[in-house]
Amino acid sequence: MSEPVRPLLRVVRGEPSAEELAALTVVVAALSQRRTRRCPAPVGAWASRRDVVRTPVQAGPGGWRAAGRFS
Repeated sequence: MSEPVRPLLRVVRGEPSAEELAALTVVVAALSQRRTRRCPAPVGAWASRRDVVRTPVQAGPGGWRAAGRFS
């Protein structure tokens, strides 16, 4: 003997139209599907926090080059 199948939705109050019930079914079914998370978007160079935490620039030969954004 097989187990009874539980309904996906149950109307507790009111009388929704067939269109309203169909729309709600589509939304609930879409939300219940498990999707893989997308990889986070790479951070652009201007939004990178690398410059904030970099080592202090040293004075001396080549210091002007080390002071540049992309050292």
